[in-house]
Amino acid sequence: MLKRDCPIEKTLNLITGKWKSVIIFQLFEHQKCRFSELQRLIPECSKRMLALQLKELEKANIIQKNIILTSPAKTEYSLTPYGQTLEPVIKSIDTWGKQQKN
Repeated sequence: MLKRDCPIEKTLNLITGKWKSVIIFQLFEHQKCRFSELQRLIPECSKRMLALQLKELEKANIIQKNIILTSPAKTEYSLTPYGQTLEPVIKSIDTWGKQQKN
């Protein structure tokens, strides 16, 4: 049984969600992405789910939403400094996944 202050549980709570880790990974790879770019990079994720996951990641201070005032306005997502600290975790998951033959 995990303790309430378990660091593994805390980390998993931040990145758990079918697409959160994938979104974070894509932001490591591309630094800044517009919503439509993320949709193109993660085509299996529905528009509604992508919006929900982005909102949750923003609330957790992992990503930031930047609105660029142009006509029409553009929205870009990027990792916060706090979100950038997840790089070794996400890269380790990526490396482990690539090593699996399943």
